[in-house]
Amino acid sequence: MKKFPPIEKILEAYTAIADGHVKLENDQALVTSSNEAKTYTVTFHDNTYTSNDNTYTSNDNASYWQGYLGYPGIAVLMLQGKLPYDKELAQQFAGVDWNKINQEYKRNYAQAADAVMTAKGIDKKKAETELHHVYNALKQLPIIVKRGSLRPPKAN
Repeated sequence: MKKFPPIEKILEAYTAIADGHVKLENDQALVTSSNEAKTYTVTFHDNTYTSNDNTYTSNDNASYWQGYLGYPGIAVLMLQGKLPYDKELAQQFAGVDWNKINQEYKRNYAQAADAVMTAKGIDKKKAETELHHVYNALKQLPIIVKRGSLRPPKAN
């Protein structure tokens, strides 16, 4: 059975993209955390579905320890055009230090997301509708998620 991330992790992917923290290369991407303390490596076979190998690996904590695709992988899939990406909504999440806010809310991602949306005056209903759109698309993707060969990085 496939495991899926908490839906709020999509917001962290938005922040990573909006802040320019995702650097796509040939068969990998480097994704810097919102507080710039860590850089994760996401690998993939190619950018198309023409191959039988649709495996994504990442050394973020969620992918490595929990077995579901974390926000770095979600951000990569968005930039590859494999997941919907609402640029306008993403810009509203620019500059959020998710590490700090997730610690503040003791990893209650729903409360953390709600606090960010309230503080930034984001239309919650619109954001939640888009989150569900992306989440449903993620569930339909024919990809395999594996733990990366690199251990999760330590903070700088």
